[in-house]
This record gives sequence, C-alpha cells and structure tokens, in this order.
Amino acid sequence: MTDAVRLDDLALPRFSPEAQQILDMMAAMAPSAPLDADSLHAQASADTGLHDFGAPDYRERLDVYLAALREIDGLHGAGRVNFYGQLLQLLKNRLLLTDLLKRHPEIDDIELRSPIVIAGLPRTGTTHLHNLLAAAPTFRTMPYWESNEPFPLPNEVGAEPDPRRARMDVAVGVVNIVMPHFPLMHEMTTDHVHEEIQLLANDISTMLFETLADVPRWRDYYRAHDQTPHYQYLATQLKAMQYLRGGHRWLLKSPQHLEQVPVLDRVFGDSIVLFTHRDPVPVALSMIAMITYSARMHRSPVPVEQIAQSWIERLDQMLTALVRDRDTLGPERSIDIRFDEFMADELGVAERVYALAGEPFTDDARTAIADYLAGHRRGRLGNVETSCEMFGLTPDALRERFAPYVERFLS
Repeated sequence: MTDAVRLDDLALPRFSPEAQQILDMMAAMAPSAPLDADSLHAQASADTGLHDFGAPDYRERLDVYLAALREIDGLHGAGRVNFYGQLLQLLKNRLLLTDLLKRHPEIDDIELRSPIVIAGLPRTGTTHLHNLLAAAPTFRTMPYWESNEPFPLPNEVGAEPDPRRARMDVAVGVVNIVMPHFPLMHEMTTDHVHEEIQLLANDISTMLFETLADVPRWRDYYRAHDQTPHYQYLATQLKAMQYLRGGHRWLLKSPQHLEQVPVLDRVFGDSIVLFTHRDPVPVALSMIAMITYSARMHRSPVPVEQIAQSWIERLDQMLTALVRDRDTLGPERSIDIRFDEFMADELGVAERVYALAGEPFTDDARTAIADYLAGHRRGRLGNVETSCEMFGLTPDALRERFAPYVERFLS
C-alpha cells in the first residue's frame, strides 16, 4: 500500500524546475491575455471567423465573473493566462454552437431520451460510478476533450486525428507537471468520461467557476439566479453533440445538480437521477484539499483557511437544498446510493441502475463493467492525506453542521 501524500505546501506552493518553467512561460504571455470582455470577444471571433455569440444575456454574467477574477488577491500572470484561455474557449464554443444551429435547425428536433444523471459531491463515488456505467456502450458520454471543445472549428471538421484531442493532451500534460498530486484526488486524462458542468460553463452560468477560484462575487450572483434557462442551453448542446457524434441516451454527472433538483426535473422531466451519499466530513476535507491544491495554478499565496471556510458554507448550502428538494423525484425516477453499499457490490449497483433505467443488463454490459472494475481498483494511484487541522476546522463543528444531511441519508 502506497503511503498517503502529505500536502505541506498548500499556502505557499513549491514547484519543480520543469513546472516553474511552464508557469514562467505562461506569465510572459499575460500582457496579451487581459481579463477583459472586449478583448476576449475579439479574439474568439478572430480564431473562428464567426461573430454571432447567440442570445446576449450571457454578457452580464461574463462581466460579473471577470470582475470576480480581477479581485483575487495574489493572482499571478500564469493564472491570468489560464483564466483567459478558459474563457476564450467558452466564447468560441458559443460561436460554434450558434453557427451549427443556424446551419442545421433540425438539431432542435432531436429527442433527448431520459438521461441518466449522477448527482453527488466529489469523493462520494460519482466519478467511479460514472466511469463504471460508461464502460458499456449503453449510454452516450463525453470524453474530456469533447466536453472542452464540443463543436469543431470550421477548418477542422472531419480532421483525423482530431486536433481537439491533441490540444487536450497538451493541457493535461501541463496540469500533471504543475500539479503532480492532482491525479491522486481526481484523475484527468484526454479520454476519460467528463462532466456536463463544462457545458454549463458555455452559458457562463455554472458552479464550475467556484471550484476554479475563490470568487465570492460570482458565487453570490450565481446563487441569486434561476438556473432553468442555463439547463435549457445545456439540453440544446447535448442535442447538438448527439447530432455530431451520435448516441441515443445520455449519462450525465455533476455535483451542481444536488442543489438544482427542481431545475433538473423541469428541463429533463423524464431523467433518472442517481444520488450518491457518503460521510460529508471526510468528503469535505478531500474536496477542500483538491481545491486549495489546484489554486496554485492561479495565485500565491493561497489563503487555505479562508477557502476552507467558504467551502464548508457552500457544501452546507448544497446539502441543505438536497434535503429540502430530494423528494421532488419519486422512486420510479431516482435512487440513493450509499458509498459503503456501492463499494461492497459495484456490479449489483450497476444492475440496479440498469433496471431503473429500463435497460437490459446484458452479458456484454456486465462483462464491460467487470473489465473496467478489474483495471480500476480503488486507491491504485495512491491517496492524499487530509485532516481538519490542515484547514483550521474542527470535526465536531463539521459534524454538527452536516447533521441534518447525515440524518436524512446516512443514519
């Protein structure tokens, strides 16, 4: 058994010479990557040759998020370039989708058949369940590269090998050098099955932005707005992706859905939702470790305890919303999956999901899932050590905070 990795440089990150060289190269690009809406729009149009970004309501959201990014203390040059690149890609995705829908209005007629949706906090088995169910060809999923660039550039349509994969290879390589312990917390590869929260970002309204940086201004703005139109934009994107690369029934996953159950139900009215549950104290510590560790990509020093307190509050809000809204969905469209029960009988849980979804659990599906399990044993990459003390938290206070959720789902 590999010893757990102790992250002793969360507040003041240390980098290998190779990682520092990458960060220095990125920082040198910062003057040409301003966190400015006009500059981002101009560059997105220059890169695609397109000018219609779709409905303009996203611009206010973009301005709020850009202001929140500019308020980050200790934001370094490499961080600015990182955020610029992310936002540029979102705007390009909007341009490409708008153009695709104009050229192929029949996309709107595509049916999204009863998607399977996994809703749970990170570290509750969501990624494992997602990958396990994706192992068989039953459901349509999106690899990481497709979630980031769902719609090809006009001059790259049909190109093989797909340049989008090559770009993701480079991005994953950079992350693995700058954050070598990140795969222990959340393995990221070019082709791994990824979340549609990346697609929600294309409408500039998503909880994803909160995980990328400590942005109180954005968090408060996002929480004050009904997310229904943005889930509708997600549905449009899923139709377009189905049009481009096939598939007949989506398998989706995101922690964001925990506090958006009524919205999910409103937009995807025949969805099957799988709620995953685990003791929220170690889950919170693990998630905070992942977020404070990845903060080195954009700021130094990292205010570890401030971020930890913010996320305890945020997780409490999400779990409180789930307790309130869980019964929006009845047993014919949802199940609760406890982590310990899942780990004790992974194939059995898969079989339960198939039964609820009305999909035959064929020998081929069973074999594909069993093969995946054989090659993805828990903890095979090692793990990261966490404790309340690392983040200025106390176990008793956390247990009291999360008691209503535990009583509802884990007692």
